[in-house]
Amino acid sequence: MALSGIKSLQASPTTSFSVGEEELAGLDTGPLVGHLAAWNYFMSVESKANDAFIEKWHAFIGDSDRVTNDPMEATYIGFRMWAQAVKQAGSTEVDAVRQAMYGQKVPNLTGGTAVMNVNHHLSKPVLIGEIQDDGMIETVWSTEGEVPGDAWSDFIPESAKLTADWTYPWVCGNCEAPTYALN
Repeated sequence: MALSGIKSLQASPTTSFSVGEEELAGLDTGPLVGHLAAWNYFMSVESKANDAFIEKWHAFIGDSDRVTNDPMEATYIGFRMWAQAVKQAGSTEVDAVRQAMYGQKVPNLTGGTAVMNVNHHLSKPVLIGEIQDDGMIETVWSTEGEVPGDAWSDFIPESAKLTADWTYPWVCGNCEAPTYALN
């Protein structure tokens, strides 16, 4: 289906939950202008940390036309958290680092903070952006702080009862009761 087929939606913007500048690169964004995207990172966010990250990325790949994306920011955050956890654990042993990961906080590229939760999901700010002619996404709204990452939807009955908690006594990502009984 051609992208021009969505013209009927232009009067009512739609929101995508997994589109950033990388996905728009190379597309004719004309029919998409004004539609919205929700994510934790957009390349167009203005912050000193993001500007520095983009500059280093462009220098590294030798192509100033390439865009950054949310998975790249997540990798940047994850590596920094891992390094902090290794330092805290005093080891690179997997179980020691895993336990040290919980509660790690690092600045993200959008001017906020990312926090690692016991469910292996991050708490991060959420951004809503509007697609522009040039394929960039202009942030039009953001949360005031971090939104806790949730492993399971409270709105789906089958998953509402599930817990993801990798600390003792739960030690699970898909359970209804702790793995280990407390005495």
